[in-house]
Amino acid sequence: MSQASAQHTPMMAQYLKIKREHPEVLLFYRMGDFYELFFDDAKRAAALLDITLTQRGQSAGKPIPMAGVPYHSAEGYLARLVKAGESVAICEQFGDPAASKGPVERKVVRIVTPGTLYDEALLDAHRDNLLVAVHPLGSCWGLAWLELSSGRFSVLEVEGESEMLAELQRLDPAELLVPESLSLPPTLEGRRGLRRQSDWLFDLDGATRALCDQFQCQDLRGFGCAHLEAAITAAGVLIEYARDTQRSRLPHVTALGVESRDDAVVIDAASRRNLEIDTNLGGTADNTLASVLDTSATAMGSRLLKRWLNRPLRDRGQVERRQAAVALLLDQEAFATLRELLKAIGDVERILARVALYSARPRDLARLRDALLALPALQQELSVFSDGTALDDLQHHIRPYPELADTLSRGLMDNPPVVIRDGGVIREGYDAELDEYRGLAEHAGDYLIKLELRERERTGLPGLKVGYNRVHGYYIEIPRAQAQDAPVDYIRRQTLKNAERFIIPELKEFEDKALSAKSRALAREKLLYESLLDALNAELAELQATGQALASLDVLSTFAERAQALGFERPRLLETPGIDIRGGRHPVVEQVSDAPFVPNDLVLNDNRRMLIITGPNMGGKSTYMRQAALITLLAHTGSFVPADAAHVGPVDRIFTRIGSSDDLAGGRSTFMVEMTETASILHNATEQSLVLMDEIGRGTSTFDGLSLAWASAEHLTRSRAFTLFATHYFEMTALPEQAEGVANVHLTAAEHRDGIVFMHRVEEGPASQSYGLQVAQLAGVPQGVIARAREKLAQLEQQEVDQGSRLPLRSNGEPAPLQTDLFATAPHPLIEALAGLDPDTLTPRQALELLYEWRERV
Repeated sequence: MSQASAQHTPMMAQYLKIKREHPEVLLFYRMGDFYELFFDDAKRAAALLDITLTQRGQSAGKPIPMAGVPYHSAEGYLARLVKAGESVAICEQFGDPAASKGPVERKVVRIVTPGTLYDEALLDAHRDNLLVAVHPLGSCWGLAWLELSSGRFSVLEVEGESEMLAELQRLDPAELLVPESLSLPPTLEGRRGLRRQSDWLFDLDGATRALCDQFQCQDLRGFGCAHLEAAITAAGVLIEYARDTQRSRLPHVTALGVESRDDAVVIDAASRRNLEIDTNLGGTADNTLASVLDTSATAMGSRLLKRWLNRPLRDRGQVERRQAAVALLLDQEAFATLRELLKAIGDVERILARVALYSARPRDLARLRDALLALPALQQELSVFSDGTALDDLQHHIRPYPELADTLSRGLMDNPPVVIRDGGVIREGYDAELDEYRGLAEHAGDYLIKLELRERERTGLPGLKVGYNRVHGYYIEIPRAQAQDAPVDYIRRQTLKNAERFIIPELKEFEDKALSAKSRALAREKLLYESLLDALNAELAELQATGQALASLDVLSTFAERAQALGFERPRLLETPGIDIRGGRHPVVEQVSDAPFVPNDLVLNDNRRMLIITGPNMGGKSTYMRQAALITLLAHTGSFVPADAAHVGPVDRIFTRIGSSDDLAGGRSTFMVEMTETASILHNATEQSLVLMDEIGRGTSTFDGLSLAWASAEHLTRSRAFTLFATHYFEMTALPEQAEGVANVHLTAAEHRDGIVFMHRVEEGPASQSYGLQVAQLAGVPQGVIARAREKLAQLEQQEVDQGSRLPLRSNGEPAPLQTDLFATAPHPLIEALAGLDPDTLTPRQALELLYEWRERV
C-alpha cells in the first residue's frame, strides 16, 4: 500500500489515503450495504471472522484481496474483533453516490477499540469496560480510568510497582495505555489490549490543558487533584485518546473523581485472585463471591456491586450508613417492592452515555421512557424512610422528570423498531407535518388497489398487477403471454423471465408525489428523533446523577435480599482492633456444597493476634481462612455477613498467601511465586492488617521450608498483624510458647477403619496428625501404594527418632521433651552441649536450634 495513488483507481486511492491515517487498526470501508476490507486488513479479518477472502479486480497491476461484512449486521462482527483485541476504524460514506462525479466522500467517524465501547451489543452488561492509562513519576504511579459507556472518570496515585499492579488487577482494564519506552513487568507485557503511546504525549502541561478543555474550567483544583501530577498526566493522555477515537468531545464525561488508597481496604493482586471476589482461579465468574451476592435487578446495579466488593471502605461512618440502609430495607420489608420497580428501570447509565454521543437507538429511548415513568413510584416508596442512612442522598436524586417522561411517551411508538433508518419510530399525532407526509404515503395503498382494478377492467387483462420495489419504483406487471395486448399508452419499464413491467403517466405522477412524501416523512422523523435526544441532553447531568442513585439503591436492595435469603447478619464495626466472628460461614462454599456447612468461630484480638492452624488436608483449613477474609471484606462494603454475629475492628489491608502455580511467562517456579508473595506480605503487613498464610515452605526441603515458615511467623508476630497461619509442620505448634499473642487451633477429623472422616470443626490446640495417607486413599491412590507408603512411613519415623533429626511429638501433637540418648549414635559436640541441660526443661525452641545445628554439621 505504498504505491503512488496515481497507480490506483480513484476509489482505491481514496481508500489508501484513509488507511495511511490509521495504519494500526482494521478499516471498515463503507461501500453501499457493506463494510469492505482490503489488502492485509482483508486477510486478517477473514482469518479472525471466518469470512470469505475474495479479490476485487486489480490495482497497480495486482489483484486486491477483499473481504466484507453486511452493514446491517456489522455489530456482531465488531464484537468478535474487539474480543480478539482488535481495533476497527469505521469509515462511512456521505452524500449521494449517484450525484457524485468521483468517489463519494468518505471519512472515519469512530475508532472502535476494546476500551472505548458503548454499543449495547459489544458490551458485557454486568461488567465494567474500562480504558486505563498509567504513568510513572519516580516511585509514584499515576492511574486514570474511564468507562466511556457511563462517563465515570477517575484517578489515583500509588507508591511502587506492586501497588500499581494490584490496582490494575482490581480495575481489569479492557485497554491499557502506557508510555512507549516504559519497561513493564512480564505479566503486563503480553496483555491483550495493551497500547503503547508516544512518550511526548505524557506531558503534564498538555494533559492539564486537555482536562481543563474537557471540563470547561480554568484549573483542576476544584476536582481536588491538582497536586497529583502523575495521575493528571495519565488522565490527560486517556481523555485525548478517547476523544480522538470517538471523534467527539464526550459531553457525558463531566467530572473527575479522585480515589485514595487510604480510603479503602487494600487488597494486592495475589490476594484478590486467591479470594475469588468476582473471578475464580480458572478465570470465569462461576463460584465467586459476586456470583453468590449478585441478584441485582439492573445491570448497572450488578456492575456497582462488583465495584463495592473490589473496593471495601475504611470509612466506618460511610459503611455504617450503608448497613443502616440495608437494615431499614429489611425491617420494613421494602426491598422486594423496590426490586420489582427497579426491574423496569433498565441500564440507565449506559443508555444516557449513548444519548450523549447521539448514538442511542429507538429502543434505548423506549427503555429510558419506561424508567422515567417508574420514577414516581420509586420516589413514593423511598419517601417513607427516615433520615440517617445511605437512602437519604438517593431520595434526593431519584426524582421524577414529568416533562421528559411526557415527551418520550407522546413521541415514541410503544415498541419502536431497532433503528431509525426506515422510520416508524415517532408516534402518530406527535407532529402534524410528519402526519401529513405519512398520510400521502399511506393512502398510496388505496390508490394502487383502485388503479389495479380499473386497469384490469380497461385492458381486459386479468393477470395485471400493480406493485412497487425500491429499485424501479411503481410499475404495472403483465404476464409475458398477455404482454402483447398491453395498451399503447403503456411504457415498458422492465422485462422479467415470465412478465413485463410497464409505467403509465398517471402512475409516474403518483410515484413522484408518493416517493417524495416517503423521503420527506423519513427526513422529518429523523429530525424529530434528534430533537428527543436534544431534550434529554439538556438534563443529562441530572439524569446521570439519578442513574447512579438507582444503581446504589439496587445494590442496597440486593444486600437486603441476600441477607434474608442466605441468613446473613449485620456486623458491628469497632474502633478497637480485632476480629470476633461467631458461627462464621464461607459464603460461596456454603451455597455450592451439597453437605451442610459447619460454622466456626474466630477470635483475634490484641492478646491473640496469630492462630497456628493445623489439621488434615481437605480438613477445611483454607476454607476457614478464606471465610474470615471474606466476612471481613463484606463487613467493609456495607453488606451483612454469613455469621451468627461478627465484630470487626479497623483493617487496612487483606493479604492472602494461599495456593500457588508456576509463572511460566515470568520464569518463576511455584516456590518462587510463593516466596515473592510472602515477601510482599512481610514487607507491608501492619498491626491493622489481616494476613492469611497457607502452607509456607512447601516447595523446598523439609528443613528449609520449616525454617522459612518459622521465621515468617516470627516476623508477623513482631509486626503484630492479625494472622491465620495454616501449616503441616507440627514443629510450628511450639511457637505459642516462644512468642506472645500466638495460639494453636486445629480442624478436627476422625479415623474410621482405614479411612478418615472430616469434621470441619475448629477447636483449640494443635492437631495430632496430618492424615496424609488417609486423604491419599480417599483420592483413589491404589491400595498397594497406600500399603507400601504405610511401611515406608513407619521406617522413616523410626529412622528420624533414631537419628534425632526430628522433634518428637506426644500423641496430642505437643512437642515432647528431648532426651539426650536420641543423639547417642551421633558423635558430635552437640552431645556436650546437651549434657549441661536438663532434658525435662529443654524448650522446643532450644531443641529446634540444636537440631538444625546438628543437621548442618552432620
